[in-house]
Amino acid sequence: MGSFVRDILTTLSYEPEPAEALRFESEELSRLDQRLAGVAQGGGRGRTAISIRPSDCSVWDGNPRDVPGLSAESCRSLIESIAQEDGNRIPVLVRHNAPGADCPYELLVGSRRRFCVELLNNNGRPEIRLNAMIVDLTDEEAFRLADIENREREDITELDRARSYQSAVDRFYGGVQSRMAEALNLSNSQLSRLLSLAQMPDEVVDAFATREELRVRHSEVLTPLLRRAEQRERVLVAARAIGQEQQRFATAGEKMISAATVLSRLKHAAGEGASSHGSETVLMVGDARVGRVRSVKDGLSVELTLSLDADLDQALAIVREAVLDSRARLAREIDAAAD
Repeated sequence: MGSFVRDILTTLSYEPEPAEALRFESEELSRLDQRLAGVAQGGGRGRTAISIRPSDCSVWDGNPRDVPGLSAESCRSLIESIAQEDGNRIPVLVRHNAPGADCPYELLVGSRRRFCVELLNNNGRPEIRLNAMIVDLTDEEAFRLADIENREREDITELDRARSYQSAVDRFYGGVQSRMAEALNLSNSQLSRLLSLAQMPDEVVDAFATREELRVRHSEVLTPLLRRAEQRERVLVAARAIGQEQQRFATAGEKMISAATVLSRLKHAAGEGASSHGSETVLMVGDARVGRVRSVKDGLSVELTLSLDADLDQALAIVREAVLDSRARLAREIDAAAD
C-alpha cells in the first residue's frame, strides 16, 4: 500500500480540477478520492480495506483540517450518503500508531468521513463502521498527501492551511522554505505569502467575522503595518475593538462587519486610511482620495465624494474613524490651550 500511495504523490497534480470534472455519483470528490474509490471498488492486488470504529484512530496532528470546526451542517450531504450506503464507500487512510498509544491507528486522510461515521454511530446507527486502508508513510509523505486532498476542499480555510504550513516548514523541512516550496510544487513567493498569513496575531484574526474571511490578500496589506512597533500597537488596539464589536453583533444576530471594512479600519488605525494635514484629515479608499474631515467654527465638516461602485461600508468606516480621531485631536488641542 505504501508504494501505491507514493505513486499517487508523484502522479497527482497540485492544481485543482474544475468542480464539474470532479462529479462522481452526485458528489464532488478530489482526484485523490477518485483514485482511492477505484482501489476500493477494484479490490485484489492485496489492497483490502479494513473496518474499524472511529474511536480506533486518532487524527494525525499534521493534517491542516480544523477538525473541531466540522459540523453536521457542513457535512450534511456526506452524512446522508454514508447513512444510505451503510458506510463510507471511499476509504480513509490510516497507519499504525506507535506502541502504547491510546488508539491502534492514526488517521492521515479522511477527517470528514471519520467525523460523519462517528456522528451516525452516536445517533442511532452504531452498526456503521469506518472503512480504512493501512498505509506505511513518513510524516512528510503524509503531510504532502493530506495537502493534496485539502487544496481541493472548500471548507479548508486559507488560515488553517497557512498555519499547517508554518508548523510543517520546521517539522518536515528543517526550516528551509525553498525545500518545502519545491516539495509542494509552490513558488517561494506563494509559500512566503501563506506563512505571512499564518503569523497574523490572534487579535487581527478575531477582528474578522469568520476565519474564512481572513485571506492571504489581507495579510499582504497588514504584514507591513505590523512590522513597526508603534504602528503594530495601533493596529492591535483597533483589532481588539473591532473583535468586541463582532462579538456583540454575533450575539445579537446582527450583520457583522465585512472583511473590507475591517481591513480599512485597521489600515486607518495604522495611519494608512487617512492622512492629517493640520486641522484637515484626507480620506482615502485604497489609492483614491474620497473626501476630507476638517475643523470649522462649530465643529467638524465632512466632505465625501464616492463613485457609483464604491464600497459604502468601507467609506463610512473610514469617515467614522477620521471623525473620532479629529474629535480626539481637537480635545487634546483644547486641553493644551487651557494649560
